[in-house]
Amino acid sequence: MTIGPAPRISLAGSGALLLDGAQPSFDDAVQELVWAVAEAARGLDGVRETVPGMNNLLVLFDPLVTDASRVGEQLQSLWAGTDPQTATGTLHRIPVHYGGSRGEDLAGWAAHCGLSLEETVNRHAAATYSVAAIGAMPGFPYLSGLDPRLTWPRRKNPRLKVAEGAVIIGGAQAGIMPMTAPSGWHIIGHTDVRLFDIEAQSPVLLRPGDKIQFEIAGIEQ
Repeated sequence: MTIGPAPRISLAGSGALLLDGAQPSFDDAVQELVWAVAEAARGLDGVRETVPGMNNLLVLFDPLVTDASRVGEQLQSLWAGTDPQTATGTLHRIPVHYGGSRGEDLAGWAAHCGLSLEETVNRHAAATYSVAAIGAMPGFPYLSGLDPRLTWPRRKNPRLKVAEGAVIIGGAQAGIMPMTAPSGWHIIGHTDVRLFDIEAQSPVLLRPGDKIQFEIAGIEQ
């Protein structure tokens, strides 16, 4: 099953290819096809690993076993002939304290959207989000499903330190910080749910295809 135009495939070093199926905006159907192609490509000779991104896929291969041209042809065939994979992931309910000292951009976000604080928060919490990909840092979820009314372009100047547990908005995506790190996303609240614990048996809480519902634990000006 083909979704949209053929993907763009480019070299990403001597042993990797990047398959980019992105449309003008993020597409959940394209993401489901990315997941399906990622799973199928793991069975190709010489492929070491597949890493789904946002409407794209990084495929790492052993250049002593295969080559970029061969893998690229196989990926094109898989994209055209693989049915999208609807993930049956886990539903996570994440309580969020909105605003206050750990949600410092809440008021600015509401003003940008032309909504009251309460309506902005209610819209954010009303959606069901999908974990499209994990990346950027261990356990960081790129979440699709944000109400279009709530989109907000990323900051021109990233903060050097955004705390673990920060609930954030970047463009048309939502996210949660799994650790303290730099970020250009806007901070709208905080959760105490841990997304990454290196000492846990399963260090990463979320997986691609999981669902998230945010629950309002409080709103502070």
